[in-house]
Amino acid sequence: METIHFDARFIRLDYHDGISRFSVELIKALSKKHKVVAVICDQKQLEFLPKGIEHLVVNSPQSVKELFVAKKLNKAGARLVFSPMQIMGTWGRKYKLVLTLHDLIYYRHRKPPQDLSPLIQTIWRLYHLSYFPQRLLLNRADRIVTVSETTKNLIQKHRLTRKPVEIVYNGVAEVSRRSRKIPETRSLVYVGSFMPYKNVETLIRAAGLEPSYTLHLLSKITQTRESELQKLADSVSANVVFHRGVSDDEYQKLLDEAFAAVSASKDEGFGIPLVEAMARGIPVVVSNLEIFQEVAGLAGTYFNPESPEAALEALQSITNPASWKTKSAASYERASVFNWDKSAEKLAAILSQLSSEQNSH
Repeated sequence: METIHFDARFIRLDYHDGISRFSVELIKALSKKHKVVAVICDQKQLEFLPKGIEHLVVNSPQSVKELFVAKKLNKAGARLVFSPMQIMGTWGRKYKLVLTLHDLIYYRHRKPPQDLSPLIQTIWRLYHLSYFPQRLLLNRADRIVTVSETTKNLIQKHRLTRKPVEIVYNGVAEVSRRSRKIPETRSLVYVGSFMPYKNVETLIRAAGLEPSYTLHLLSKITQTRESELQKLADSVSANVVFHRGVSDDEYQKLLDEAFAAVSASKDEGFGIPLVEAMARGIPVVVSNLEIFQEVAGLAGTYFNPESPEAALEALQSITNPASWKTKSAASYERASVFNWDKSAEKLAAILSQLSSEQNSH
């Protein structure tokens, strides 16, 4: 197959969000078997990629120069280009292009990422007021990639593109496959933001119903939000520990000691924390969202996110050692689906098909 120019400009230099990790891990996996040119906007992004990888430096995707980025790729001889986002400039492109739409969650929750400039945040809000701009962006590509059947169905439901939509899953670095036994303590682990739709309050109220549970909230949190949640925890006598951000090693240790990974979210784009927990053999007890059921399958234990009592009942359903071990084994099995090498193979097959189409014309 021809060289793949991979848009690596969304790799973060501080910490990986979902798109940043998606970029890094796919490039690593793709480059094992294919020639990949990383399209970057900052030399420091190369620190996260395979040593010596060929690269092309262009503008930031937030720059007005993005309108003309296709000319730079044309000049570099690009024939196959993949972007983990959908906003890549395409004016005058002469190559095959695959764009990515991860989810549609920002149409339902329009608050933009706070690390964007005020201007970009304003554009972001306006962009998500209608599906029309999304259709314009997606229809410029030759193929669209998304990360789940759930989002693919939504793309089709809202008629966001006329182009074929393919699924390339998120993944995990490895599945540990260690035999686990039920922990002596009832430690519950939550990873994610504290926005209202994440519904952490239900988890706190559920923990308050059974004093043997300790809810560990791992992610960074504002002081104001922490005070609100601590006040709730105190009022329902829940054991809650705020970690305010953890390192990767701390995260793995807390998972390995956990009785379950939990989420009462009312809306999600995917569910990477579920995959990360399952890869360690930790049962996941989560709200009965369609996307969670797609990700966790039979490994998950589900509940109505409106009900703390239902959350507690779901947790109590796996307190039997045999039930817990069954869920642990199912978690390993399900996590094996979300493999970066498999995802890279799927993406390579999509690009290879486009390459064949291009060469036949």
